[in-house]
Amino acid sequence: MKQKAIPVTIPDGCFTESERHGLYRAIYERRDVRSQFLPDPVPADVLVRLLQAAHHAPSVGFMQPWDFIVIESREVRASILALFEQANQTAAERFDGERKGLYRSLKLQGIVESPLNLCITCDRSRGGPHVLGRNSIVETDLFSTCLAVQNLWLAARAEGIGVGWVSILEQAQLSKVLNLPDHVYPVAYLCLGYVSEFLDQPELEAKGWRSRLPLSELVHGNHWGEALINEPLETALNEQPISGKNA
Repeated sequence: MKQKAIPVTIPDGCFTESERHGLYRAIYERRDVRSQFLPDPVPADVLVRLLQAAHHAPSVGFMQPWDFIVIESREVRASILALFEQANQTAAERFDGERKGLYRSLKLQGIVESPLNLCITCDRSRGGPHVLGRNSIVETDLFSTCLAVQNLWLAARAEGIGVGWVSILEQAQLSKVLNLPDHVYPVAYLCLGYVSEFLDQPELEAKGWRSRLPLSELVHGNHWGEALINEPLETALNEQPISGKNA
């Protein structure tokens, strides 16, 4: 006799299978975009959705330390590009031989090519001198702002919008160009826009700069450097593909 299928009850709050797939797809297909930007503008309603996603990031003590500077001015972007070129020249000198040549061949920004730039800042005074949960680790305001960056990045991927983080900038000079107050720190300078494609691999991996590390080598048990005692977890880690694209 054929057994009846046992209905599976999804606990309250769980996503459906298709919703989970969409979330993991955004995570695994997110890319740091430098070269594939299209000139099409980002519609205002789409940009608001991205900013709302960023604004709903978790923050220690609910301090919400972020602000968002939307940069459309060609003049401002030209100034930022000049800062990048100066910092990039300095960075290139840190490498030798083939590594230096490879570094110089990499395109590491889309400041002018992207239709929109966005600087996400951290107001280090927000919430006052005593923020709940911040007494021991004062950098939690910076950590919280990074979570806002990640929220925006994943939402952008779901919208078909590429994001590139321009990290090769001298922060004091960037602050000066953007007229930031002394208590506001520029955490992330981002390039945003629709793209011609999302690469199958991160660009630095595809061009041989670095490869993704196996997750199984990065998980420790109870103390640093100790093996896992959870055998099913260890087995699952070793069976999981590096790309994670089957999730």
